[in-house]
Formats: sequence, C-alpha cells, structure tokens
Amino acid sequence: MKVTRSGYYAWQKRRPSERQKQDETLLKRIRHFFERSQGTYGSLRIVRDLRDEGFRCGKQRVARLMRQVGLRAVAAPRFRVTTDSKHALPVADNLLHQDFGAPEANVKWAGDITYLWTGEGWLYLAVVLDLFSRRIVGWSMRPSLEKTLVLNALQAALCQRRPEARLVHHSDRGSQYASGDFQAMLREQGIRCSMSGKGNCWDNAPVEFLWNAKTGVGESLPLHDAGGGAAGDIRIHRSLVQSAAASFELGVRQPG
Repeated sequence: MKVTRSGYYAWQKRRPSERQKQDETLLKRIRHFFERSQGTYGSLRIVRDLRDEGFRCGKQRVARLMRQVGLRAVAAPRFRVTTDSKHALPVADNLLHQDFGAPEANVKWAGDITYLWTGEGWLYLAVVLDLFSRRIVGWSMRPSLEKTLVLNALQAALCQRRPEARLVHHSDRGSQYASGDFQAMLREQGIRCSMSGKGNCWDNAPVEFLWNAKTGVGESLPLHDAGGGAAGDIRIHRSLVQSAAASFELGVRQPG
C-alpha cells in the first residue's frame, strides 16, 4: 500500500464525520427493524419505519448501509389458502348485506383468518372485529388451520366483552366457521350467525381491510402467543388504528 506513515497516523486520529455518525445511528435502527421482521424487511419497508421515527433518509442510503453489513431480506411465500368453502357443512344466510355500520358496540362482530410468515414457518391468526369501532376484541394464533383457531378467538372476545343476545357474528363460509363446534358456541351465547356470499370478499370488507393493512406502515398491535416461540415476536401494523378504536368506544360511552 502506497501510504505514508504520517498519512496513516493522521487517518487513525481523524474523527468520524457527521455523515458517518448519522450512518452509525441509522444502522442501529436498521438492524432493529430487520431483526424484528425476522429478516423479511427490505430497504423500502425499513425506510418507512425509519421515517415514522423521524429519520430523514432515502432508499439508496438504507440499501447501501444494509449491503455494507450483509443484511439481505428473505422473501416469504406470498399466498396461503385460509378459506376452505368446499365442504358439506351448513352455511348461514348473509344477515349484514354489506351494512357494516353499528349503533353501538357488541351489535355486529366480524371474524376472519389470515396467515403470517415467521422464521419458524407459517402461523395463522384469527380475529374478531367489533364493527362499531373496528376494534379487535378477540384473537387467536396457531400453526395450523384447525377449528380451534376460530373457537379460541371467539372465546377471547366473549370473555372480554360479555355481549347481549342481539349480537350478530359475520364470517366467510370457511369450514372452521361452519363447524359444528363453532356453531354450537354461537347458539349457546345466543349469537346469530351470518356468512358471506360464496367467494365474495366484499361481504367481509372491514376485516379484509385489516389484513391489507397489516403489511403497511407502522409497527404495532402486539399479539403475543401464550405458547411463546415465533409468535411471541409477531406484531401487526395497526396499533394506532386500534388505539383510536379504543378511544372512540370510550368517548362514545362517556355521558354528555
């Protein structure tokens, strides 16, 4: 190397520039977001998270820093079937007809299932959404698409809300929701069952919106699985929405 002794020692004593300091700070947060996503976030998603925290940075800069430390996103498979409507089980009529408004809480609930990719494989998430405030009132997470998934989500919602008998529960025609055990739980609680038309995702649009948003901006709504493992680190990007829903319900319940 053609470097003079004095030049080498001068380089060693040189303090990091402001740009280098900023890069070091950015890199710490980049590592945080990358590890939190279990290696699935690329530079675009990390840029969004950084900007949410107030950092001013571009995709090229984040991509360069990720290359420097060897952070490469691993893409998860993009599609997983969650609805099995090819069954001989009875299906309920659609009682909502895409009328998703509700005069108050615990009048209309909507349930659905989605899938989440983790470092340990697929996990399935079932939620129960109160259509009055769009607040998640019950949820369950399991590694397989068994009826226990939706039973646990409904049970969690019932324990939290203790609704009156006028409640309607809406879902798709999946075998989990059409199962005898799930239908029996609805009947025991005096809950009327409503199901979407065959293949019509618009009949359950509020929950579909939630799934579309889960890969969007912001990190949040912690859904920790009681069993630990991979599910313990999964978070859905909807904390602000859920906080607003909770505040909305509290505000409506307050007198005057």
